[in-house]
Amino acid sequence: MTDIANAKVLIIATNGFEQSELEFPRDQLRVKGATVEVATLDGKAIKGWEGSDWGREAEADLKIADADATQYDALVLPGGQMNPDLLRVEPEAIALIKAFAEQGKVIAAICHAPWLLIEAGLVAGREMTSYTSIRTDLENAGAKVMDTSVVADQGIVTSRNPDDLKDFVSKIVEEIEEGQHSRKAA
Repeated sequence: MTDIANAKVLIIATNGFEQSELEFPRDQLRVKGATVEVATLDGKAIKGWEGSDWGREAEADLKIADADATQYDALVLPGGQMNPDLLRVEPEAIALIKAFAEQGKVIAAICHAPWLLIEAGLVAGREMTSYTSIRTDLENAGAKVMDTSVVADQGIVTSRNPDDLKDFVSKIVEEIEEGQHSRKAA
């Protein structure tokens, strides 16, 4: 069990992340005392997407390839349409997600980010939710899809969209404080 004030959380993202889906979890988890780092493909700042145009930059702390899952309690995957679509073809991003899963660490994905969980082979047989347009993708990958603000299944947290961010962050905190999660094979 890890108190959120002592937790270390990694967010991985690239250009085109949904602005609020990176900023809100990052900032709220920090307010609760967690150390939160952002990893990007090149270790440099990335630009968000807000509404119908580019948003603000998010500073990066490290490269995804340099991140070590053993150093964190949880992984957060922001959505947006572009961000997870670009990351799901990056071998180092998928390898990192798999490393978190193998260690029973909390993995939280919102909006389109469950695409990354599909690519990592983590959805079959699990209860999940997502943005409406990718629910069929989740079903085709074997997930039991639910239409609710947040779903947690053995430490894998999924959420639908920015309207659900408060529930998403609350569930991340709850899952981190529960500790390591043993998982059935996906």
